Amino acid sequence: MKLSRPVSWFLLAFGVWSWIIWVTFVKNLVKDGSGLAFDDGHPTAYFWVHLTLAVVSFVLGTVIGGIGLRGLRALRQTS
Repeated sequence: MKLSRPVSWFLLAFGVWSWIIWVTFVKNLVKDGSGLAFDDGHPTAYFWVHLTLAVVSFVLGTVIGGIGLRGLRALRQTS
């Protein structure tokens, strides 16, 4: 299957965007002072659920961005 240039760029941008958003979210989660993420210094269920969401998003962002990058490389080799 061959991806078009716009689709490849979109997938790569999605992967980068996913990393930017979720890294920021995890930094804010770790610094949480509202009591949602930590209770007496111990992680809460809220923390673990959102950390799991972030890790899954990192993996998906990496895979999707990798597909976009491979698509761009394939287009470059055929040009």
